[in-house]
Amino acid sequence: MSIRKLISLTLALALALGLMTFAAAETAPVRVASMMGPTSMGLVKLMNANENGEAAQTYEFTLSGTANEIVPLLTRGELDIAMVPCNLASVLYNNTQGKVKVMAINTLGVLYVLESGDEIQSVGDLAGKTVYSTGMGTTPEFALNYILTQNGIDPEKDLTVEFKSEAAEVLAALTNDAASIGVLPQPYVTAALAQNDKLRVALSFTDEWDKVSDGSRLITGVAVVRAAFAEENPEAVATFLEEYAASVEYVNANVEEAAQWIADLGIVAKAGVAQKALPACNIVYIDGEEMKAAVSGYLAVLFDQNPEAVGGALPDEAFYYIP
Repeated sequence: MSIRKLISLTLALALALGLMTFAAAETAPVRVASMMGPTSMGLVKLMNANENGEAAQTYEFTLSGTANEIVPLLTRGELDIAMVPCNLASVLYNNTQGKVKVMAINTLGVLYVLESGDEIQSVGDLAGKTVYSTGMGTTPEFALNYILTQNGIDPEKDLTVEFKSEAAEVLAALTNDAASIGVLPQPYVTAALAQNDKLRVALSFTDEWDKVSDGSRLITGVAVVRAAFAEENPEAVATFLEEYAASVEYVNANVEEAAQWIADLGIVAKAGVAQKALPACNIVYIDGEEMKAAVSGYLAVLFDQNPEAVGGALPDEAFYYIP
């Protein structure tokens, strides 16, 4: 083979490899992580479409048991988008010097007060009682404290709150003591009602928050994006948000079908439980200025209780991703 032909082949091979590399970069999947529970439920239509090759772009979805599994992946750049608790988004923004932005609210309040009798008819009825709850130092504690305080009840003096590490422990307490009161999130509420027909939902944290708030909303989960990814891939982010909004709308309109997907993914053990729980999970898609107003109001409530709950400071304007 002549040197000229060898050079030509080498250049052609290099060009081909370059094009292949470019094509691979173009089709790299958007890496999305979410927590098991309501924050993942609105994603299932998109996850199903992605599995069947029907999504507008390729995604790589990861379901995690806790936010602690997601955070290191996100901060190391091994994820592009994640569904996390609202206050955690603020903590990440402060701790990473702005490397994470919030794009949309995906879940409003999912917390409820359960009891065996009918004694609890209002927040005031919790005074003097013992309440079992999960979430010490997280959303359940912050939300409960805010609602109690706004109703003139001192969380430290006027009742006893016993925190459990898992929802199953709260359910056990409700089952073993007919006089006990518990705070549980969906879909555990629906599962608890199915296991114990003596239980009833006494109060909704979402409703009680709305009664006493000054315009803020109770927010459970949000969608965040790495700032660098959003800056480098605005089209991919826009496509995700469009498909995510459509997924949430579909899930809320097609509960039975969505419940089966939720069960198939292991987010909830049984499709029947998921179907009953979905309407009470407050799955939403809220972005733009409405998202900003709701998130900033919610974080302000948490900051007033404990600045460390939001990372020591309220995030500035750059925290909000509004294309």
